[in-house]
Amino acid sequence: AMADPSSFASPSCCLTRHLYLRCRVDFGARALRGTAAFTARAEREALRCLVLDTKDLQVFQVTVNGQDAKFGFGEKHTFKGTPLEITLPFELRRGQEAIVEISFESSPKSSALQWFSPEQTSGKKHPFLFSQCQATHCRAILPCQDTPAVKLTYYAEISVPKELVALMSANRDGEIPDPEDSSRKIYRFSQNVPIPCYLIALVVGALESRKIGPRTLVWAEKELVDKSAYEFAEAEAMLKTAEDLAGPYIWGQYDLLVLPPSFPYGGMENPCLTFVTPTLLVSATLTKVIAHEISHSWTGNLVTNKTWEHFWLNEGHTVYLERRIGGRLFGEQFRHFQALGGWRDLQNTINTLGDKNPVTNLIPNLNEVDPDVAYSSVPYEKGFALLFYLEQLLGGLDVFIGFLKAYIQQFAYKSIVTEDWKKFLYSYFKDKVDVLDKVDWNLWFHAPGMPPVKPMYDMTLANACVALSQRWIKAKESDLGSFSSSDLKEMSSHQLIEFLALLLLEAPLPVSHVQRMQQVYDFNAINNSEIRFRWLRLCIKSKWEEAIPLALKMATDQGRMKFTRPLFRDLYSFDKCRDLAVKTFLEHRASMHPVTSMLVGKDLKQDQ
Repeated sequence: AMADPSSFASPSCCLTRHLYLRCRVDFGARALRGTAAFTARAEREALRCLVLDTKDLQVFQVTVNGQDAKFGFGEKHTFKGTPLEITLPFELRRGQEAIVEISFESSPKSSALQWFSPEQTSGKKHPFLFSQCQATHCRAILPCQDTPAVKLTYYAEISVPKELVALMSANRDGEIPDPEDSSRKIYRFSQNVPIPCYLIALVVGALESRKIGPRTLVWAEKELVDKSAYEFAEAEAMLKTAEDLAGPYIWGQYDLLVLPPSFPYGGMENPCLTFVTPTLLVSATLTKVIAHEISHSWTGNLVTNKTWEHFWLNEGHTVYLERRIGGRLFGEQFRHFQALGGWRDLQNTINTLGDKNPVTNLIPNLNEVDPDVAYSSVPYEKGFALLFYLEQLLGGLDVFIGFLKAYIQQFAYKSIVTEDWKKFLYSYFKDKVDVLDKVDWNLWFHAPGMPPVKPMYDMTLANACVALSQRWIKAKESDLGSFSSSDLKEMSSHQLIEFLALLLLEAPLPVSHVQRMQQVYDFNAINNSEIRFRWLRLCIKSKWEEAIPLALKMATDQGRMKFTRPLFRDLYSFDKCRDLAVKTFLEHRASMHPVTSMLVGKDLKQDQ
């Protein structure tokens, strides 16, 4: 079996197949304390030891079938954490199962958890906690085989202060008063579909819900719950479209949870409970993110990358499905427009990372590389470009969705690598092997930079964006009078985003141009987060000083890394405000998400 470079666990010796988690959420100590009982099965004869991943955890006791077991920690690794080495008190035969129970406590500085004091929440009355385990942070909550090669079911009992609600990536199984503490209650959860442990998720806060569909509740703090329910009303229509494209939705519930603004991603596909950023509530791309997270219910959560080097299997297929859903809802021209926008995002990422950078390979080598540091749009957009190219090569939409459905059926409940995917592609299209052999697989998979081939894109919706961006790029000072607010009157917010994205790929505009753009288009007045983000980057790249406070505000008012990291990087590159950018980061660092803080720290050369 291929080893996972991001984990210490050895699933080839022993597999954890079920987790029974009981824990107490302690807001005072900022810790989770409890027991994790794994049903572990020996995968070879005479098994005497089990290695689990941990990161900044305390472990107090380990028992195996109720007998005390010896345990110790290995050497601490800079980002992988510390292996927990358990010596079983008796030998296990191949195929034999035992219950390994570990009592543990997480650290206040756990990289998986963000704790909020009441003042940091919308309601200002109660504390809040959320987890984000992808890629390798589940080990910072509890000891586990923290590799996507292993899937397990789980049952959890979580004790929290009784005025709060706990939710997990599982179906809700009721609540009871905590028999040990009358000021607390215990929430129970059951996940009967085996999942990789990066999909274990927990949130605790003063949450309310609204029902928006037969299998969907929207959860948020009181202040946001009605707006969220209104904005996410299309979830059921998207679920139905996804089922039509990918097969039945097997997870039961599909709930949505709106998190505090520091949530580091647009969304996270936690099973039964998608986590989303509140920046979506002021964004044109809400549909795209929800369609993306829904699509993960098949690609990622059901068919899973075996190691993070094959992350494109999760993300490329999910972006492909997300855009197929968009095409069903808004037409094929719109799908092509979104696909072209993705190609631009990829160009932008590769401009930033460098076209010789090995992390721009579709399949990067993650030996001694932190997956959080390697994370970018490459697995998403280079992965999508490959699938879009194959769709065009192999006969179009219907033919390719047939393949995707069969692929999901073939590998459901499994974890796979690219070679498994490619073998299945060749067997499914066995009558088109000559076409498949024309694909330069080696360049697609193992070369850095842009893909070797650009797919074909319908330009209908993109032409207006290209034309207007070219007018601004070519304009001399004397032409600035020719622009007016009517330039935008036929353009959708999606087209405005693309117009700004095209300008960001070029050399910075003269400051006179961005000043004129503000005068005629008043972009500062637009709250849409996707437009505002690109507009402020454009201003900072053109060294317009008036935009500095606006860019700093956006970088710190929310913590979605897609926005916060590039804004801080651009501010850092602008000599006039480098010191202010660093000072602002250091002031906000303590209230930032731990992963965001680590990555922005690296970007601003502040990492210890």
